[in-house]
Amino acid sequence: MASNSLTASSEQEAYAGAVAAFEAGEHDKGLSLLEPFVVSKPQNYRFWHLRGLLQRALGRREEALDSLRHAVNLDPAAAKPAAALARTLYEAGLPSVQAYGQAIRLDQANEGLVSGLASAFIAEGEPDTAISGLERIVQRSPHWVEGHVLLAKLRWAQGEREGFERSFAEALRVMPTNRDLRVQHMVALIQAEHWNGLLAAVAAGRAAMGPDAEFDINEAIAHAELGDARRADELFAPHLQSDDSSAAIYIIRHYLRSGRLDEAGAMVERWLKTPQAFAFWPYASIVWRMLGDTRWHWLEGDERFVGIYDIADRLPPLDKLAATLRKLHTLSGQPLEQSLRGGTQTGGDIFTHVDPVLVQLREAIREAVAEHAAQLPKRDPGHPLLGPPRAPIEFTGGWSVRLREGGYHANHVHPMGWISSALYIVLPEDLGKDEAGFLTIGDPNSPTFQLDVEPYRTIEPKVGRLALFPSYSWHGTRPFGKGERITVAFDVAVPK
Repeated sequence: MASNSLTASSEQEAYAGAVAAFEAGEHDKGLSLLEPFVVSKPQNYRFWHLRGLLQRALGRREEALDSLRHAVNLDPAAAKPAAALARTLYEAGLPSVQAYGQAIRLDQANEGLVSGLASAFIAEGEPDTAISGLERIVQRSPHWVEGHVLLAKLRWAQGEREGFERSFAEALRVMPTNRDLRVQHMVALIQAEHWNGLLAAVAAGRAAMGPDAEFDINEAIAHAELGDARRADELFAPHLQSDDSSAAIYIIRHYLRSGRLDEAGAMVERWLKTPQAFAFWPYASIVWRMLGDTRWHWLEGDERFVGIYDIADRLPPLDKLAATLRKLHTLSGQPLEQSLRGGTQTGGDIFTHVDPVLVQLREAIREAVAEHAAQLPKRDPGHPLLGPPRAPIEFTGGWSVRLREGGYHANHVHPMGWISSALYIVLPEDLGKDEAGFLTIGDPNSPTFQLDVEPYRTIEPKVGRLALFPSYSWHGTRPFGKGERITVAFDVAVPK
């Protein structure tokens, strides 16, 4: 029989080969190596665990859940399968609190599982439970930076605007020289646009730790955003040749705000030659437009770069889709680090859910994106949109936004995507009057970043309409009046 030929040696080789294939991203190969042993050695939990990881990596989450449940049943004391099962349940949009609890009991030192449990509570409509649990844990383990980051985001999303990041300060009283805590505290204050709070955090950091380039750059950012160009210049000056891309972006913003287009352009040109170039294309667009440089037309001027597709007939019934999405909005306010103002955003990735409604939504979108990619101009190796191949169409994330009266999206870009989007599911009755709620493309302006640049395109929202545009293009929405607006948005991954 076939099983008799599967020796212990070949079993070990196959398992090692499947692990290597998993780590190399060759997931189909890993499954083919593993499958004979899953059949012949059905009591070995390790094979079922690895099989589940490979199936999950291939997007076959229902199969992955079957494999991972089997692994957990075979060895309930094994920590890794329990953790993988909890995570996969959460990604699939299924209840996962109990599974995370079991995984934590088996691996109490795994802080990532605690973060996962907090996300699971949020998904199941219990954000306050997540907050109170995180509060207890960071008091007990003040060094846990990710816990402070998550707690600050949750407090902000639940409506706290002052003191939302207070756990950082509490932890820093205990461990004042913890640099990671100080850096992430400053990041949270930048995301909240609390510039005076950022200056106070910088002063406290210097008092505790002495000079540090991180403090200088963050102080410069605060002064630039507050409009003190002279002080920002002084503080940014030693860091003009820094290899910190985040600092470079703030310096470019400072130059643009100050009307120094040539200096902004020179820094953009330098960074466009680096592996971090994608983060700088949005600023190349601004500089080239303001200087009248013809390269802007090469970067964004082709009308085919922005696509409008009315796909209501491909989607699940829109009332059913809207009801499904509403259930996923379990927080009461907007995320700290996102663009929406006056609304909520779903957590996790709705495109990994196994709900048939969301699976149909994802595949209808995938089909439309493939059509859009196919009509783009021919490939251009130096172009951020036209350089990559046009397939496969995969996603780096999918989410839903629910805006209420007066809601809008601040102008922003998506540095983790190739093509970005807005799909309209529910719209207020008066949306569109005087361009209320319109999607704008090409406008980088914000209250502290005012430039002489207007949108080069506006898109009227319609139920079932999908708008696609380059992820590096500035985009936002105009506020609307009364009512509810539900959209689905996503980023398409750069095809490899």
